Amino acid sequence: MRFGLFGTGHWAAETHAAGLDAHPRADLVGVWGRDPDKAAALAARYGVPAFEDVDTLIEACDAVAVAVAPDIQVEIAVRAATAGRHLLLDKPLALNVADADRVVEAAVGSNVASVVFFTGRYQPEVAGFIAATAAAGGWHTAQVIRFASIFQPSSPYAQSPWRREHGALWDVGPHALAVLLPVLGRVARVSAADGPGGLVHLLLSHADGATSTVSLTLDAPPRSAAAEFVLYGESGIERLPASGASAARAFGVAIDQLLAEVDAGTRDHRCDVRFGREVVSVLAAAEAARAQGTVIDVPA
Repeated sequence: MRFGLFGTGHWAAETHAAGLDAHPRADLVGVWGRDPDKAAALAARYGVPAFEDVDTLIEACDAVAVAVAPDIQVEIAVRAATAGRHLLLDKPLALNVADADRVVEAAVGSNVASVVFFTGRYQPEVAGFIAATAAAGGWHTAQVIRFASIFQPSSPYAQSPWRREHGALWDVGPHALAVLLPVLGRVARVSAADGPGGLVHLLLSHADGATSTVSLTLDAPPRSAAAEFVLYGESGIERLPASGASAARAFGVAIDQLLAEVDAGTRDHRCDVRFGREVVSVLAAAEAARAQGTVIDVPA
């Protein structure tokens, strides 16, 4: 399948492009980016042309892989889906529910396959944990901590404008929800509070009665960086295992699963744009809860 890559940052180069280049059934046919010099450099690295126009690259491919800021991703995804191109998108799908709805409508309306790349969902240890704990059921609560430290000078994301503006809720929050939702079910209500150092704390009430807490930051002291996911319930205590799979290798699994959707003609992937939209709806409710200091209902 011919893929066009949209994006030229570290994630686009080291995860999306590397994953596409290594995949036996993916053919990277071109790169587009807002910075023409960066697009040319990344395209040269992989021996493909750089494109100056979004729609020209869309015309040249069968599927798009998108690794740009979420608001820009929305516009590319809508144009690609409308043109009948399959979608391999990044998280978060969008920065508001209205834009997420636009992507879903375009994908469903054109009957294209879609996969949203929540990294852990494509790592075998994480996927196995989700399958086992969801099957076991009986979970009463979960505690999630995602403390990253990406604004250090050595970080490739230190100058990311959208991450600085929207913070941990929108950057690492999707990773937390991508594991929580298939195990504890749909989120019905959200409350939120801010803490020091860009911290945001969420209390989630799930539709089936379980609760969960999520604490997030992108600006933790380096020695406080942590990633924890613990479930408590009738089966005891379960902790999400660490994954040894690289992001690029996980991206290869996402490519596999998109191709399987295309081959089978199905449009029911567990991390498709509809699931991406569900994650956005929870994040948007959390944003409103922070701003209003109250509990916000998440529409079903």
